[in-house]
Amino acid sequence: NPTVMIKHKRLLGMSAPVPTEAYGIPLGKGNIIRPGKDVTILLMLAGNEAIIAAKELAEEGIDCEIIDPRTLQPLDTDLIIDSAKKTNRVVVAQEAVRFGGLGAEIASQIQELAFDYLDAPVSRIGAPFSPVPFSPALESHYIPDAKSIVKGVRDVMARR
Repeated sequence: NPTVMIKHKRLLGMSAPVPTEAYGIPLGKGNIIRPGKDVTILLMLAGNEAIIAAKELAEEGIDCEIIDPRTLQPLDTDLIIDSAKKTNRVVVAQEAVRFGGLGAEIASQIQELAFDYLDAPVSRIGAPFSPVPFSPALESHYIPDAKSIVKGVRDVMARR
C-alpha cells in the first residue's frame, strides 16, 4: 500500500475536514462535488474555483454540476457521460494548457460518446499555450480561476 503525497501550492493554507480513520479513494471512480442540471463542469483544477463559480452562476439561474474525476487513468467515463447526457452541456476546466492535453482527450470522448445529447460543443478552459510564469502576479493570470470558469460556462450556455 504505497502512499503518494502531492502538494499543490494553491491548496497550501486552505483548511478542510480530514477523516481520522484510514481511507482510500477508489481508482477510476469520479466524484460529483455538486449536483446540477444545466451544465457539467469537469474539474481538473486545484482548490474550490469551480465551487465559487457555481455559486455565482446559481445567482443567474444556472445550475452547475461539478465533477472531480479523481483519477485520469483509469477515467470514470461513465460518470462523465451520464452527467453530459443529463445537463446537455459540458465545460472541461484544467490547469494545463488547452492544446494537446488531457482536457482535449476528455472533450473528444464526450463528443464521441454523448454527441446526440449535447446542445453545444464541449468547451475547454485551460492555461494559455506559453511557458508557465514564475512571478506570482503573472501566475495568477495564467492559471484558470473562478472568473474564467464563469466566462466559459456563460459562453457554452449562450451557444445553440
